[in-house]
Amino acid sequence: MFENPLFLIPFMAGALFIFAGLIMLKFPPKKINSLYGYRTLNAMKSQERWDFAQNYSAKEMIKLGLLLIVCCILSFITKFDPITNRNIGLFFLILTVIVLLVRVEKAIKNKFGRL
Repeated sequence: MFENPLFLIPFMAGALFIFAGLIMLKFPPKKINSLYGYRTLNAMKSQERWDFAQNYSAKEMIKLGLLLIVCCILSFITKFDPITNRNIGLFFLILTVIVLLVRVEKAIKNKFGRL
């Protein structure tokens, strides 16, 4: 069961999201940089946006990581073939990244408006 891609992909990605979110909460990047942190053009427009985006995205990563781990339950109640399991697991991962980006960008826009 634990070699099922529908379990492994969401579980490992969820754990990574939670770990990265906790690291970003504990050690947020102080200055705008191109190596570490939530880096989009919108987040990098000012230091105030940058600081907000780091904190908000870290919290969202933790929430979405937990949601990905919950998605692992699907692997225990379905009987798809391995390729379908892989595709569903990858779909959950890609969807989570998109949701993260949309939610953080929307929060930045709501807080700071457009420049």
